[in-house]
Amino acid sequence: MSFPKSQEPHPDPQALTSNPGHNSKTGVDYEPHPSASIPLFSSRQKIVGLICILYSGSASEEDMQVYPEKAIYDDPWSYCATSYKIAGQWYGIPKIMATSHTLATELCQEYRHKLMPAGEAVNSLVSLTLEKVVYHKDMWWNEKDYSHEGLGIVFKTLNGDHLVKITKPPETL
Repeated sequence: MSFPKSQEPHPDPQALTSNPGHNSKTGVDYEPHPSASIPLFSSRQKIVGLICILYSGSASEEDMQVYPEKAIYDDPWSYCATSYKIAGQWYGIPKIMATSHTLATELCQEYRHKLMPAGEAVNSLVSLTLEKVVYHKDMWWNEKDYSHEGLGIVFKTLNGDHLVKITKPPETL
């Protein structure tokens, strides 16, 4: 699969962070620093707001309109290459998490699993290509960018392709 440079499948996490090396042995700072964020045009701010709504576990068809049909979503567990498959990820949050709250923007998300009451704050370094979100890369605090080769990509693609069977997002997406 070929991507334009602005949609690079593996953005450089060190180049994206505002305080490299602050809290990581790899030089990637996953701690949010909203005061260091650049201001966004209102249209882009709306997109970021909708992405925060999706992270909160309350996906709707309207919220999903931030993704064109051929968008990419890539996180440590999933790789999705259509907006419908991406919807499967967002519609899955309320099925497996009791709560999900955005703690800060530069995205610090706390998930509470339905089976385990203790919450786990997950600092996510999220790289979005904005106008519509054609590429969404979510890198987690555990400093692992799970493989796009071998068994790693097989697992991620299977999850991305088949989670929609469980989460059942609207067919209209």
